[in-house]
Amino acid sequence: MAMGTSEAVLQIFSRAVPCLFGSDPCFSKSELMIPFESRVKSIKKRRSRCMLKCSCITQIHTTTHQLHGNGGVLCGNTSIHRSQLQSCKCQSADSVSGIAEEAGNGTWFVDNAKKRNPINGVMDTPNVLEFQDVQELKPEMEGSISNGAVETARDTCAKVRVDSIEDEAWDLLRESMVYYCGSPIGTIAAKDPTSSNVLNYDQVFIRDFIPSGIAFLLKGEYDIVRNFILHTLQLQSWEKTMDCHSPGQGLMPASFKVRTVPLDGDDSATEEVLDPDFGEAAIGRVAPVDSGLWWIILLRAYGKSSGDLSVQERIDVQTGIKMILRLCIADGFDMFPTLLVTDGSCMIDRRMGIHGHPLEIQALFYSALLCAREMLAPEDGSADLIRALNNRLVALSFHIREYYWIDMKKLNEIYRYKTEEYSYDAVNKFNIYPDQISPWLVEWMPNKGGYLIGNLQPAHMDFRFFSLGNLWSIISSLATMDQSHAILDLVEAKWGDLVAEMPLKICYPALEGQEWQIITGSDPKNTPWSYHNGGSWPTLLWQLTVACIKMDRPQIAAKAIEIADRRIARDKWPEYYDTKKARFIGKQARLFQTWSIAGYLVAKLMLSDPNAAKILITEEDSALVNAFSCMISANPRRKRGRKSSTQTFIV
Repeated sequence: MAMGTSEAVLQIFSRAVPCLFGSDPCFSKSELMIPFESRVKSIKKRRSRCMLKCSCITQIHTTTHQLHGNGGVLCGNTSIHRSQLQSCKCQSADSVSGIAEEAGNGTWFVDNAKKRNPINGVMDTPNVLEFQDVQELKPEMEGSISNGAVETARDTCAKVRVDSIEDEAWDLLRESMVYYCGSPIGTIAAKDPTSSNVLNYDQVFIRDFIPSGIAFLLKGEYDIVRNFILHTLQLQSWEKTMDCHSPGQGLMPASFKVRTVPLDGDDSATEEVLDPDFGEAAIGRVAPVDSGLWWIILLRAYGKSSGDLSVQERIDVQTGIKMILRLCIADGFDMFPTLLVTDGSCMIDRRMGIHGHPLEIQALFYSALLCAREMLAPEDGSADLIRALNNRLVALSFHIREYYWIDMKKLNEIYRYKTEEYSYDAVNKFNIYPDQISPWLVEWMPNKGGYLIGNLQPAHMDFRFFSLGNLWSIISSLATMDQSHAILDLVEAKWGDLVAEMPLKICYPALEGQEWQIITGSDPKNTPWSYHNGGSWPTLLWQLTVACIKMDRPQIAAKAIEIADRRIARDKWPEYYDTKKARFIGKQARLFQTWSIAGYLVAKLMLSDPNAAKILITEEDSALVNAFSCMISANPRRKRGRKSSTQTFIV
């Protein structure tokens, strides 16, 4: 009976969709009897090529996914013996094992038994049955097979389709890999064959590589992350100037590019160099504040995932951590514990009115402080620095939880604020005018739920909801447990606004009309509900997933991933989506955007193994909780006068 049902289903499949099997040269008639799932995975795999030049290599060679062989490596369809390739003598950050090294972890090599779908630049025709295909076949099936068999066929088709999307994503992610002196060092921002204007999308961005790095870590492919960490650390110490001004020493680059240049005095030989951009070439010339913070977070994730703590214990790495911290916690004119930055200094890298103390930077800052405190070696030179970290962590958590939080109760309090209070005991400490409460917020705020506002400055509260800042506040424990649950409650309550047809809105709502003209300067790329101004970014899916796993609410992330599954591969992995409901691919969005691909993969991997999220999650420590409680119970009018001792930072 079971055999008869299976044969009936197979006959219907082969009769209804001949374009998938009969017309494809990858399939023979005999392959029709192979299980459906196995056939989809047996389609030929697309090649990935990366042109590489080194000073000691006499010819250009093509590097593809290299497989172990009998003394050779496979490049495309040609086998080249190792003796034909000389080892690169370029100075590396550390003696890291190469891709083809026999003693490597082995995960760089793709199992040749697991061949994937061909991707000829575009994906016009899916190689699997869509859900609607099965629905259309249902009347025909009812006469010959049971409803149970139809359900089984539908479930199988759905599973195979999702597996095919993941396989495609891994192929594309590996194609985006960049090599330096023969070793993988990162992934480019996008590899869009439809765009002739590359701009800087062919560079390795620090923030863009984070989801790629996490994906490789979850796959056990540690070398590329180790190389990335150590080589970007070398770039930290490079001289940085713009118009005769040099920024602080701890600044990390926004991006870098591997360039091939001729050797001095020898035009016939070349060498590879890393060319960093610290913002001096970026659009708007904005320094990337978040790069160093992301670097520290990735460094901790690498150690927790690989178990290799030797990297974070290195003297140069310890020095790099301290340089970033010194740059962030240096004394200044600001009275607040939050980090003061210019507009466009994070993921939102264009003018969007986030200058001041944007939530995204504060959440990453808090997370980086916790990660750094965990990794700093206990030595005499670090004692003052660690003490300063603890003080900043307590003050920052209190400030964000107390003054950035908003829900219906808090909104009503602000609505009744008195202004012009000159007092140490003032309720309205920042002199916020109740008229700042926008009409959209009054209607939009749900009875259950809340969020952390986007920015806070004297007489100004930015009430927009910024997804990355709120999600990372959950992941880093900057938000309390109650606040974290309330943020996810709000996401569920406002699903149609924040997720809609593609997760996830970068911010809500969009700036429109005169407000858009004044705040963005009439930016034609940040028009309402596009790009950073209310656009939907698939890469945020992985951060949503980690936040949901931490709060033991993975069903929210699963629902968002299911929405992405429907169209992200069909749409060729866009950078972002436009319109209020994310119905259109962004008008200037790059296709095959690497962090859209990597973000999807990380979300899928985390959901299948929730324990893996621990490499990114930081739990609130009891000492901070106690200190926070003391601050709340303390008299707000504290004693004023000279400090009994001056804090010093020895780095």
